[in-house]
Amino acid sequence: MTGDAQIWTVIVGLATASFLLRFIFLGMVGSRALPRWLMRHLRYTGVSIIPALVAPAVLWPAATEGQTDPLRLAAAFATVAAGFVFKQFFAAIAVGAAVMALGLTLGP
Repeated sequence: MTGDAQIWTVIVGLATASFLLRFIFLGMVGSRALPRWLMRHLRYTGVSIIPALVAPAVLWPAATEGQTDPLRLAAAFATVAAGFVFKQFFAAIAVGAAVMALGLTLGP
């Protein structure tokens, strides 16, 4: 299989899988009520996605060639603490960004 054919096979395969996954929830189950236990578990989906996306950038950042950086850890901990205190997503992000900016400004 040539490079172009392989790339298009992967693209078509991923597009089909994405469509089928969405169709199961929207097309087949969309008009029915979901069980309470499933709705309770789906509530935590968004909460689990953000840490999964951010954790690699905090623990193994490309900017430091994969070495853990104390400044990024401090900004992550400040973000989590602000989230617990303020209970607002954007306030937590602002505090984490401020810690990061301050550390970059005052750092060596």
